[in-house]
Amino acid sequence: MTIPALFIGGNEIILILVVILILFGAKSIPDFAKTAGKVMREFNKAKDDIKKEIDNSSSEITDSAKDIQNMIDVEIQENEQQVDDSTEKTKEQ
Repeated sequence: MTIPALFIGGNEIILILVVILILFGAKSIPDFAKTAGKVMREFNKAKDDIKKEIDNSSSEITDSAKDIQNMIDVEIQENEQQVDDSTEKTKEQ
């Protein structure tokens, strides 16, 4: 059994577990595991919150950019209409 991200084999994992058992004792391992689980949950919660904040910010930026593009399009159409009107008036004269 090899964990690719850590490059640790099965023997190394067993050795680490034995050292933890010797250092902390059998009674404190469940508490240690419980604390590690809480830490992982908090880490994942914080990670998810950051992802949501980034998504919300990017959505706001995208919406603002679309609004600006729409305003520019309206201005362009108004200017084109004014040019067309001026051209027609010039032709009539």
